[in-house]
Amino acid sequence: MRRATITVPEELDSALKALLGEQEIPAKFSVVVQSALREYLAARGYFPVRRRLKITPARKGSGRRDASVEHDRYLTER
Repeated sequence: MRRATITVPEELDSALKALLGEQEIPAKFSVVVQSALREYLAARGYFPVRRRLKITPARKGSGRRDASVEHDRYLTER
């Protein structure tokens, strides 16, 4: 991992302190900066974005009323 020393202007420092102070479980300064840098680079196409899993339900459904309970059985039958 690369180490870097950065200079943060007062207005950014104040905002960071406010953010860190409002967190229920405080994050480390370095984690917040890494997250911001990752988001900045991803928005410009320089960092891969992990797509979230998107599940779209079928329009008609499966036709089985107990699929939410018996899903394991149905999956092993196939």
